[in-house]
Amino acid sequence: MMSRKCIINIFSSYNNILMTATDQTGAETIAKCTGGQVTKKGSDKGSQFAAIRAAERLAEAIQEKGFSQAVIRYRGQGGNKSPNTGPGAQQAVRSLTRAGIQVQRIEDCTPRPHDGTKQKGGRRGRRV
Repeated sequence: MMSRKCIINIFSSYNNILMTATDQTGAETIAKCTGGQVTKKGSDKGSQFAAIRAAERLAEAIQEKGFSQAVIRYRGQGGNKSPNTGPGAQQAVRSLTRAGIQVQRIEDCTPRPHDGTKQKGGRRGRRV
């Protein structure tokens, strides 16, 4: 049996986690799931628990359509904001492998600034 490969894009911020599975070209969306679909509280959308539940739901949906291998691309907010990903990205990758998805490659696609725009906050920074 030939196993089909898909691309799983994970956007993880501190407020939410968005997961989209596409075919290898990236043109056709197979399935998608967010942190808001699996939790009730708004503040829990970006948590590790929401990432695990969303990844399980996504894995179930892509396995129904016959995909068993995946290339995972995760990204954070990036740019001149926080350079790292949210707390749910690693947990999402772990739960995808636990759900039976064979991970071929993991790529970090977080945009890095190369002296672009000025950071928010003014000359003296954000005063709390």
